[in-house]
Amino acid sequence: MNYSESTNRLQALRERITDLRKEMRTVQQSIEPQTVGDYSLTNAAGQKVNLAQLFGDKDTLFVIHNMGAGCSYCTLWADGFNGVYEHLNDRAAFVVTSPDAPDKQRKFAQGRGWRFPMLSHAGTTFAQDMGYGEPGHWAPGVSVFKRRGGQIVRVSDTKLGPGDDFCNVWHFFDMIPEGSADWRPKYNYG
Repeated sequence: MNYSESTNRLQALRERITDLRKEMRTVQQSIEPQTVGDYSLTNAAGQKVNLAQLFGDKDTLFVIHNMGAGCSYCTLWADGFNGVYEHLNDRAAFVVTSPDAPDKQRKFAQGRGWRFPMLSHAGTTFAQDMGYGEPGHWAPGVSVFKRRGGQIVRVSDTKLGPGDDFCNVWHFFDMIPEGSADWRPKYNYG
């Protein structure tokens, strides 16, 4: 297939993806929310903070389920979230949680220049109850919570992984004929 034919075919596929996203938003609007407890997490200062407090003055809260400093993939995602944090935080509260202790989170975040709030779920069942692993075997993802009638409800969640919609690196690699090939993220490239 020549370049022009390929480009036209790819554009048609991208339009199908756009249509699928519209359909996904329709389904998303019909989801029956899941009531969740007001979990207590630990902030960077080592203080206990309830999930309800994380909303601040917003009615929506994004919680990233991150596997911690030991995962280069989770670091890749968090580096990307850092770039859009102010935009996201204008619309909804946004935090990143991991099993790492607050002091380890703080040091790692400072080294990477992360600006978003980080919280530790260590010693809680929060990530496990949300479906993102169990002690020693965490999984990355994102949950979206709303405050409704004095309750906290989860209205959406999805796992994170190579090729997902939450890390644009994969989509750039999709434009290379061989894709990401055997590429793996690193903490540093120097």
